[in-house]
Amino acid sequence: MHKRFVNHCTLDLTIIPDGPILIKSGREGADPTKPQMEFVETYHAGGRTIYLPGSSLKGAIRAHAERIVRTVGDDRKPDDPNRIWASNPLLTNDYDYLNDPDDPKKKLPAPAIYKESSFTDQIFGNIAIASRLRIEDAYPDTSLPLKIEERNGVAIDRVFGSVAHGPFDYQVCTDGAFKTKIHLKNFSLAQLGLIALVLRDLNAGWFGIGFAKSRGLGIVRLEYNSAVVQYPGCILDKEAQIYPFGSSTPWDKVYLAGAGEFLQEDGANPYGFPSNDKYEVATVSPRSMEYGFGVELRWEDKTDITELFMQSVAAWSKLLEEGGALCPTFG
Repeated sequence: MHKRFVNHCTLDLTIIPDGPILIKSGREGADPTKPQMEFVETYHAGGRTIYLPGSSLKGAIRAHAERIVRTVGDDRKPDDPNRIWASNPLLTNDYDYLNDPDDPKKKLPAPAIYKESSFTDQIFGNIAIASRLRIEDAYPDTSLPLKIEERNGVAIDRVFGSVAHGPFDYQVCTDGAFKTKIHLKNFSLAQLGLIALVLRDLNAGWFGIGFAKSRGLGIVRLEYNSAVVQYPGCILDKEAQIYPFGSSTPWDKVYLAGAGEFLQEDGANPYGFPSNDKYEVATVSPRSMEYGFGVELRWEDKTDITELFMQSVAAWSKLLEEGGALCPTFG
């Protein structure tokens, strides 16, 4: 599937600490004047600064996406192929179902691997398929100064209630903002809907990022700067009508379209992307991508971005209602 590029969504957002957060460096520095647990640092915009690694953000987002899927679906591969489920990416020995049953040493063809993979693996990847979601490192917004503090703590013995280790000191960020982007390519609307739900819960404080989340650290708020959906294989005429490249028939309306909408011809959709995976977009006008090739839809107003997420979540709900859910409420 990654050999073709049919749609792409970019979410531009700002992460704001809603309390102390710490993405801990993996090693203790040699400087005795610094805390034992330091924030990760790098060089950016001409100086050294703390930042939120994209890998840390992706790990937290993936973990919560798996919680959501396991809540309404299975936590192991079900017999019903329509039912959604989430695998445990740490159990790499449990991926035997990706091998050819007639030759266990050989992997299945790529479309079969995608179909056999869990719903979350189809987004975030596994040992056999690449991820379709990418998160950029989040760097400080220079218009808002960061506030870095040093705090002290101890580890309590669970049996005796006494101090088991410490005191130790650690560095936290309590104010400022970090800007990042989330990229999702070749996506279905249900996949975008699941990401929207994860971001909703992150903004609500249902889960945190980084160190000591169970002790109150890691809670953040989100502000959305823009959402852009691009169709690289389409063009726009002077009347702002969208044409698939090489076609003389324009779209009848402006749509937010999942990957399955671009794979209509015979044999073009061996991965099984859902059909009729679209909804009309009335609040956003299409525009040409850079260099005049490709079409993009851009949402910059908070209300419009919320509408984009709500419609995507509706596609996720539809997937559950059509048999994807384990819960009998969804039939």
